[in-house]
Amino acid sequence: MKTIVVYKSKGGYTKKYAEWLAESLDCDIKENASFGDIADYDIIICGGGIYAGRINGAKLITKNLAKLSGKKFVLFAVGASVGRPEELEEFWTKALEDTVRDRIPHFYLRGGFDYGRLGGVDRLMMNMLKKMLLKKESLTDDDKGLLAAYDTPIDFTDRDNLADIIKFLAE
Repeated sequence: MKTIVVYKSKGGYTKKYAEWLAESLDCDIKENASFGDIADYDIIICGGGIYAGRINGAKLITKNLAKLSGKKFVLFAVGASVGRPEELEEFWTKALEDTVRDRIPHFYLRGGFDYGRLGGVDRLMMNMLKKMLLKKESLTDDDKGLLAAYDTPIDFTDRDNLADIIKFLAE
């Protein structure tokens, strides 16, 4: 089956996972793909970073489901958080409509955070988050870790994190 990994990446973590996945599956890969780039593939794997509760680039799949009937999909989202089950359940519920969530297998991969790589708008948003965190009376361990990452970049990417996606595709 003809397979492609498509992705959007700002910080480089999604790109790293997409490249590892394409290498593991020996398939095509395309950054910032359009509908025309994916129409002829049987299996479409789409990845993007999490920004403001949404998955960067996921609309390529979610808005074209009807046109891509008969294809197999996988969606992966990359974020800096630990990815606790209760947090991920809330995230997926907000990020994907019920019909999409039920139709497309979706996976969370832990990425990283590097404040120095951020562009202007993302920097502004993260500065607002930092100010909100600093105003909290009591910080969680996650809050403390994120605040520390503003000064020292963190990278949790690991090729082993792709095991569930690869296993799913093999079935």
